[in-house]
Amino acid sequence: GVESTFAVIYPPQVAIVGFGRIAQRPWVEAGAIRAMPTLVATLSADHRVSDGIRGAAFLVELSRRLQEPEKP
Repeated sequence: GVESTFAVIYPPQVAIVGFGRIAQRPWVEAGAIRAMPTLVATLSADHRVSDGIRGAAFLVELSRRLQEPEKP
C-alpha cells in the first residue's frame, strides 16, 4: 500500500525497479482532467555501470509497454 519505493542495490546487482501501489490520481488528457489509475515506478542504478539517460529511456519504454501491452 505504499505510494512509491526506492530500492537499494546489493552487489552484484546493477539496477532494480520499484513499483508503488496503483492509485486514482488527476490526469490531463485531451485538455480534460479526469481520475486515472496510476502508479509510481522508480529505478535505482549503479552509476558506475550505467547513467541517468539510459535509466530514463528504460522507464519511458516500461511506461509505454505497461500502457499498451498488446503492442510489440
